[in-house]
Amino acid sequence: MDVTDGKARNLAALTAAVGGFALVLRLYLTLHDGTSVAKGLIDYFGFLTEWTNGLVFLAMATPLLAPHSKAGRFFMRKDVIGWVTSSILFVGIAYFLLLSRNGPKEGLGWLANVLLHYAVPAMVAIYAAIGLRGTALPWAAPLWWALYLIVYFIYALIRGALIDRYPYGFINVDRLGYAMTVRNGFMLLLAFLLLSYALLLIWRFALARNRAA
Repeated sequence: MDVTDGKARNLAALTAAVGGFALVLRLYLTLHDGTSVAKGLIDYFGFLTEWTNGLVFLAMATPLLAPHSKAGRFFMRKDVIGWVTSSILFVGIAYFLLLSRNGPKEGLGWLANVLLHYAVPAMVAIYAAIGLRGTALPWAAPLWWALYLIVYFIYALIRGALIDRYPYGFINVDRLGYAMTVRNGFMLLLAFLLLSYALLLIWRFALARNRAA
């Protein structure tokens, strides 16, 4: 997306601000729950939510702060915008379906969850709807987008084996075993691919409508 466009800049700046605030708030809450700083940091960087909202922050802020840098140009690529959008929407949908019932219902923890899992995904979806409307991204693009989830899954398993603590119950090897954990990971990967291809179809449908008009 062209960050020189006023609407794009404002939306990117707002998304980066909200996401950055929510990440700092979550870090504050994690480090003030009675555990050590080291344990808090290990827990904080164990979740896909923090990984992906950090990715969104970079994707929104870097083109604004350094549009002509290699990183700035990378995050302005349309296929990269698609990757970031699919990833953060996957985080929001997975949280709503699998984890929200056990989340905090009030206070700062509730606020952080709402911002990270609902507000930021919604703003990124709007950003992508503007920037990718009428864009025919390659059909193979979701396959490389999925590498992000695979890397995280491997990281979570290695991290869990080293510290005997897993970020999510559905990939807890100690409780489920490797066979069930890998099966759950495969199902989540399949869900991510289905979401990504649905988004590609939506963006391509907008292209067809534009041509028809």
